[in-house]
Amino acid sequence: MALLDRARWYDLARTTEWTPRYVEPDELFPPEMSGGEGIPDEAWSTYDEPYKISYREYVDVQRQKDAGAYSVKATLERADLYHKADPGWISILKEHYAAVAVVEYGASFQEARFARWSKAPGMRNMAVFGMLDEIRHAQMQLFFPHEYVNKDRQFDWSHEAMFTDNWVTLGARHFFDDMLMTRDAISTAICANFSFETGFTNLQFIGLSGDAAKAGDFTFSKLIQSIQSDEARHAQLGTPLLQLLIESGQKERAQKLIDISFWRSYRLFTVLSGIPMDYYVPLDVREASFKEFMEEWIVTQFVRSLEDLGLAKPWYWDLFLRDVSEHHHGQQLGTYSWRPTLWWNPAAGVTPEERDWLEEKYPGWNDTFGKVWDVLIDNFAHGRTDRTVPGTLPVICNVSQLPIVGTPSQTLRDISIVHEGRRYHFASEVDRWIFEDDPERYRHHRNLVDRFLGGEIQPADLGGVLQYMGLGVVSDGGDDAHGYAWVDRYRPALATTG
Repeated sequence: MALLDRARWYDLARTTEWTPRYVEPDELFPPEMSGGEGIPDEAWSTYDEPYKISYREYVDVQRQKDAGAYSVKATLERADLYHKADPGWISILKEHYAAVAVVEYGASFQEARFARWSKAPGMRNMAVFGMLDEIRHAQMQLFFPHEYVNKDRQFDWSHEAMFTDNWVTLGARHFFDDMLMTRDAISTAICANFSFETGFTNLQFIGLSGDAAKAGDFTFSKLIQSIQSDEARHAQLGTPLLQLLIESGQKERAQKLIDISFWRSYRLFTVLSGIPMDYYVPLDVREASFKEFMEEWIVTQFVRSLEDLGLAKPWYWDLFLRDVSEHHHGQQLGTYSWRPTLWWNPAAGVTPEERDWLEEKYPGWNDTFGKVWDVLIDNFAHGRTDRTVPGTLPVICNVSQLPIVGTPSQTLRDISIVHEGRRYHFASEVDRWIFEDDPERYRHHRNLVDRFLGGEIQPADLGGVLQYMGLGVVSDGGDDAHGYAWVDRYRPALATTG
């Protein structure tokens, strides 16, 4: 029997709906789960996702993607990338896999919530494919790094990280719980699928794909290309919802959700993408700076998406544009200084040639961040390594859950408020605005410093902190990726100056 052409049945199948007879609509789709308050019932049938696919097509395409990615991995397994690649690149793999693998599995629950609670039948249909996407991504990004575990136990964190209380994990988990797991279907799709995936996963996956290929890691390059092709499809789930909100008179709600999720996503990616792009990727294979990628994928393309919908840039846009040139440099200094608390070995990325590159991409870097590195280099060169690791914990932002950093002598400051008897600290005016908009959402969280001061971490010293974060059990904490060999470039000049 001949199959009908897809165009003759697809729209009918994807929008199949029914009128409930045994329960009220709000029982079937509770407002606190669906987020559909104020949107007329008849409007949901107009939900029209840009990317359309049938289950038959989906399975065939995914089979081909898997065959391509796994065959490349099998072909290159004996290439011994671990011993041949620059140690900075290996650190990127450790950070990436641990930060995203289990989160991808969590994202399948996000999509499953859409499949159950969304009032738009077309969205429910596409969310099922999104759920399958995320399960696939988790499986691949747990399987691919497994070959390295017997060479370097830090790769075990690909599975372990999200089940620990490492300070980086606390920040990432706080973000994903906020954006993916604890909001209604509409808000989650706008925060996660539109702001996070449309803008920032492009930055991580497309940006690193080019760097991976140039670094000779074709396995990783093929993997993240395969994943990103899925992300590009289900990232579109949020766009029709924005249109529904605007048409229903809820433009202000849509704008606020974007303003919150954009900033939260950006701050997380300063660590996940910004540091690796500008410091870990070997200089001879860097495709572009973090700032240049941000200008292409966010300042240009994401803003165009907003304008096409009739929405405005976030109110803090000027602050964001300045922050792109600053914040991740401060986070690099912080993560490198607290390297024993990481599950990967950070690369310093400040050889004379790399500093020239940083100065070219970020004019003024040498006179600000470079001055701090000068002190670290002097201590390394004279055997005072103990002075390069702080003896105290940093002040943590109560929204981003990352250390509060800034440009030395210019923008480093703590913004704090007292709410119901407790003092909260913020890394920027935007973080404070997010907190004050919904303090009940954020006020109960206790970051690593809160737990330390509250007596939960014993003994109350660096050793106790490392044990609390899960370091020293399966693998030790981080150290310099290149074994401090880069410091030798500075020894002759430092010897002549005393």
